[in-house]
Amino acid sequence: MRSLLLSLALLLGLPCAARAESNFTRLNPPGPHAVGLRVIEQYDFSRGYRGPTDTVTGKPVTGERARPVQTLIWYPAETGAAPAMKVVDYLRLGAGDDDFSRPPAERAAQAAQFVQGRVAALPPARAQAELAAPMLAVRDAAAATGQWPVVIYAPSFGAWSFENADLCEYLASQGYLVIASPSIGQSSREMTSDLEGVEAQVADIRFLIGFAHGLPQADSSRVAVIGYSWGGLANVLAAAKDSRIGAVVSLDGSVRYWPDLVKQAGYATPARNTAPLLYLAARPVEIEELSEGRNKATSYLNRLKYADVYRVTLYPMTHPNFSVMFDQRLRPDEQYQDYDKAELSTAYAWLETYVRRFLDAYLKGDTASRAFLDLPAASSGAPAHLLKVNASHSQGTPPTRASFAAELARRGADHASEIYQSFKAQEPDFSLSEDELNAWGYQLIGMGDRKAAVALLRLAAELNKESWNAFDSLGEAYANDGAKAQAIAAYRQSLVLNPKNEHAVAQLKVLGAKP
Repeated sequence: MRSLLLSLALLLGLPCAARAESNFTRLNPPGPHAVGLRVIEQYDFSRGYRGPTDTVTGKPVTGERARPVQTLIWYPAETGAAPAMKVVDYLRLGAGDDDFSRPPAERAAQAAQFVQGRVAALPPARAQAELAAPMLAVRDAAAATGQWPVVIYAPSFGAWSFENADLCEYLASQGYLVIASPSIGQSSREMTSDLEGVEAQVADIRFLIGFAHGLPQADSSRVAVIGYSWGGLANVLAAAKDSRIGAVVSLDGSVRYWPDLVKQAGYATPARNTAPLLYLAARPVEIEELSEGRNKATSYLNRLKYADVYRVTLYPMTHPNFSVMFDQRLRPDEQYQDYDKAELSTAYAWLETYVRRFLDAYLKGDTASRAFLDLPAASSGAPAHLLKVNASHSQGTPPTRASFAAELARRGADHASEIYQSFKAQEPDFSLSEDELNAWGYQLIGMGDRKAAVALLRLAAELNKESWNAFDSLGEAYANDGAKAQAIAAYRQSLVLNPKNEHAVAQLKVLGAKP
């Protein structure tokens, strides 16, 4: 431990003559707010994490076994005299971000080792410059007065919560409350490239949305999620599950690269992904480099008919460049390819611009930002050939159970069959199951809305002509509405389909009719 801490101290204290400059340059000035950072080590007690046995040592696990959620919160702050963080301060947070039980000395050693590992490939002067590079945030600064829209940041595969601290700080300076946690697997620090792994990150996103409700600075009525790579798959799935998410930003997200996982999720349908989406993409790869099954037809972005979708391709950037902390700041000099550090810094500045404009448009209702998003690349003010913009707009309200109910309320329950067929024509995957319609009809009976109950249960029988139970339920609805003749006919049809339906026999007797 002593040697690691000493080497780190020496690295940060190299003579001025040996200093170099950071390879990343902030080009966008910060917004009107100072930035604070809080780090909270908490648990999601609704989910387990560690099993009873340590999978490395084989020994029994002691201590808390609930899911650890290291939570970073960037927020608009009051201007103060305390020094701002440096890159090294963020890197120190990466060690043990899923284990809060280690004693301070051990954690310090872990942190030193983590930092050393991240700069090991850099020349000493360059490493010093990167670690000492100033950031915007001040730890535990006094919060500015007000409530701010909430932005959840979802990191890439197995990555740390601060991988894009520059972007998170920038947004906080612009009046957003940004919250992030690491990308960790279901039951260990290692993320897994399967549905269970991505859904663990989906659950973390939703946990952080819930956590934000307890923060006095949070305006939880305005929520967006930014995800990079794997996090840019998790946030799309989260938005399909959680309609509170009002905007989605994908930094070259894996929703483009893992179509099979989207399909496995099942619930990630265009009708449920209606939140506006900004997709910031790396420059296209050649067709020879494309994975099998990844093409225009399988692209989930092309299927999003009921959301505003903006695709911004940044030609200087490859996939790793979307993490400033671990790529642009810590990339060895010999690994630069077609574009140099200055061009990457410029591209990232435009990434920040588009993210801010998108969030301003959809979380703050800024009409100028909305108009900016629709501008062609040549009119955006960006350097020539830096980026390309493609925008498509929502085709209207998606056909869902909720919109079906709204249309029934607007047009009247007697139009249930007509509305259903129009929804089906618009979206062939739309359906209302017999069980769903049956339960819905009985809910309406319980609420005293007999006419609407009859209409829905009549639709259930129409769609399920071979179901004796559908006609049995329809008979009960008619009887409740006083439509005796129709009730008798429905019960008799139920008996045709199931002669052993004793309920229909009994109800026909009550109605004074023979089976």
